[in-house]
Amino acid sequence: MVTPILSTKRLSLRKMKVHDFKNLMEIFSDPEAMKYYPATKNGKQTNEWIKWTLDNYAKYNTGLWIVEDKTSGEFLGQCGIVPQEVDGVIEMGIGYLFARRVWGNGYATEAALACTNYGLQQLKFRKIVALIDVKNIPSIKVAERIGMKFKKTTIKWGKKVYVYSVSK
Repeated sequence: MVTPILSTKRLSLRKMKVHDFKNLMEIFSDPEAMKYYPATKNGKQTNEWIKWTLDNYAKYNTGLWIVEDKTSGEFLGQCGIVPQEVDGVIEMGIGYLFARRVWGNGYATEAALACTNYGLQQLKFRKIVALIDVKNIPSIKVAERIGMKFKKTTIKWGKKVYVYSVSK
């Protein structure tokens, strides 16, 4: 059994491993799940994503974690805290992306709240941001439910994104 980084009432969050490739491809190959990303990801891009995540663990002691059902161990998605460049400044940003088959169950909100609290309390980040495509209403609702407030609109990844944040 892998030791979780975090757990909630229903969820267990653990470090990503190379063997998570197949589970991540469930999300990355789904055009609907990837609607607000530049594109779906192929196998090479997914391996690069895993490497980037593992590098974040080493550099920042945080990153995206695999979210699993606490009881069954079923893969649900990923959520965590990663460095994001916002208007020339590196901020720690919450990220969440779940398999479409589990949308609507509150998993993103539950995981994002746990990660945000962990980042502010255990990792002592002064604030955590969320960068959200202006059309991504479900993600905006998650950010608001975890206590984030709209701060501004900026350009990131070649498009307009909202910057939400929460501070200690």
